[in-house]
Amino acid sequence: MKAYAMLSLGKTGWIDKEVPQCGPMDALCKPIAVAPCTSDVHTVWEGAVGERHNMVLGHECCAEIIEVGSLVKDFKPGDRVLVPAITPDWNSLEAQAGFSMHSGGVLAGWKFSNFKDGVFSEIFHVNDADGNLALLPEEISPEDACMLSDMVPTGFHGAELANVQYGDTVLVIGIGPVGLMGVAGANLKGAARILAVGSRPNCVEAAKFYGATDIINYKNGTISEQALALTKGKGVDRVIVAGGTVDTFEEAIKAMKPGASLGNVNYLGTGDYIKIPRVDWGVGMGHKQINGGLMPGGRLRMEKLGALVSTGKLDVSKLITHRFKGFDHMEEALFLMKDKPSDLIKPVVVF
Repeated sequence: MKAYAMLSLGKTGWIDKEVPQCGPMDALCKPIAVAPCTSDVHTVWEGAVGERHNMVLGHECCAEIIEVGSLVKDFKPGDRVLVPAITPDWNSLEAQAGFSMHSGGVLAGWKFSNFKDGVFSEIFHVNDADGNLALLPEEISPEDACMLSDMVPTGFHGAELANVQYGDTVLVIGIGPVGLMGVAGANLKGAARILAVGSRPNCVEAAKFYGATDIINYKNGTISEQALALTKGKGVDRVIVAGGTVDTFEEAIKAMKPGASLGNVNYLGTGDYIKIPRVDWGVGMGHKQINGGLMPGGRLRMEKLGALVSTGKLDVSKLITHRFKGFDHMEEALFLMKDKPSDLIKPVVVF
C-alpha cells in the first residue's frame, strides 16, 4: 500500500508498505480525510521522540472500516468512524488507574506516528476497535471530523487540566488550533473572561469567535505584564498552555494568582528543562499548581465530542483554512504545517 512516512530525522517521503494484519479485537480502516499536525513537525524536524525510520506519519483522520477482528462487537466493514489520535489499551493497569493515555508506559497510548505506523496511508490499523473507534455522525463532515481526532480533545483537556470553573478568568497561551479549542473548552466550562495570547489576525478572529474576551499580543510586551494589567494586578485563575517553549512557563507562573492552576497540553519538542521562576512560584509554596497531560483517547471521548459538534454546540469549521482533495496532496499539507504561513490554522486532505 502507498503511505507517506518519516524516512529518518528531517526527511519524509512516499513509501510502499505491507498492509497491516488485523487482530481479533482490532480493525483495518481506509482514511476518508486526514489532517497533518504540528506534532508531526516536532517528530520529523525536531526529533522530539527520537529517530524513526520509514514510520508512516499522521494521527488525525476519519475513516471507513474495511475489516474487523473476530471479537469486535460494535463495528463492521463499511462503518464510517471517528478515529482518536490516542488509542489506549483499555485492559491495561494504567487505564484502570485512570491514565489510559499512558497504557504500557508514559505516552504509550499515543501509538500512531510514535511507535506504530500512522494514518497517512491507504490502510491503517486500529487496536481495540470497540474501545477506540466511534461512529461518525451523519451531521459531521469528514473535514470537521478530523478536528475531533486531536485538536478538540487536546484543547479541551487543557481546560480540564487547568480545572476551569464558571466565573474564572483564564489565560490561554497560544491560539493555534489546539489553543483555539482551549478557548472553546474554557468557554463551555463557564469562564467569565478569557485572555488569549496570539498575533496572527485569523487566529485572533477565531479566538474571539470561540469566546476570547481579551487579546494579548506577545509582540507588544511580556505576557505576564499584559495579563496583570488587564486584571488590575490580581492575576488569572487558570492558565492553558497550548503553545510556546520551555521558557513560556515563566510568564504563565508570573500571571497566576496564588491558588491558580495551569494545564499544559503543549508538545515541548526541544529543551532539557522547564523554567519555573522561584519567587513568583511563591518560593515553592504559592499553591500555583502545574499540570501537564496527554489528551484522553477512546470511544467515549469521541462520542461526547461528536455530540457537541452534531448538535451545534461546537463549530470546528473555523479551524480549517486550507483544503486539499486527493492523497497526493499529503506532502503539500504537511509542509504547510512546517512552514506555517500567516493565513494557516489547519489544513485537511480529503481522499
